[in-house]
Amino acid sequence: MGNREALLAGARKCLLEKGYARTTARDIAGAAGVSLAAIGYHFKSTQALLNEALAETMAEWGDRLEESLAVDVSADAGPLARFEAAWTRILASFEADRPLWATQLELLGRIAADDGFKEQFAGGVREARMGMASLALGDASQAGERESWLAGSFYQALLTGVLAQYLMDPENALSGADLAEALRLVAGRPE
Repeated sequence: MGNREALLAGARKCLLEKGYARTTARDIAGAAGVSLAAIGYHFKSTQALLNEALAETMAEWGDRLEESLAVDVSADAGPLARFEAAWTRILASFEADRPLWATQLELLGRIAADDGFKEQFAGGVREARMGMASLALGDASQAGERESWLAGSFYQALLTGVLAQYLMDPENALSGADLAEALRLVAGRPE
C-alpha cells in the first residue's frame, strides 16, 4: 500500500473513531504510519483528504445499507407493512453502523456553515432521497417525479429526526412498529 492509500485508510479509521471535526492531520498521519508532509503532497490539505475518505466511506456504507434494506415483505403487503419493515432495518443499522450515523449528523452542522461542503454532498443527498423513495413506494418507477421526491424527502426528514433521537437517547428509541403506529395516529388511519 502506497502513502496515498495509507492516508485514505488512516483518514477513514479516524473518521469512525473521532468524527470529522475532531480528526487532525496528526491523527491521520499517525494512523497511516506516514509523515504529515505526505498529506500535503498527495491531497493538498487535510480537509481534501477527509472529504475524499468520507466520500469513499459513505459510498461503501450506502451500498451496505441498500442491501440491508432490501425488505422481505410479501408482494400483497400494504404501504404500512412496507414502512414498518423498512424502518425496522434502518433502526437496526443505527446500532450496527453507529459511528457513520453519528458522522452524518455531525456533517449537518458543517454543511450549514460551508457552501463548498454543501455542494459536494448535495448530489449524494439527492441520490439518497431517490433511494428512499423506492423504499417508501416499493416500485418508485410507477410513481411520478413529484411523488417520488415527496416520499423520499419524507423518509429523509424522518430519518434525520429519528437518528438524532436515537443518538441522544438510545434506550428510548422508537422501533419500526412504533413508527408505523405513530404514522397511523397522525394520519388518522386506524388499521
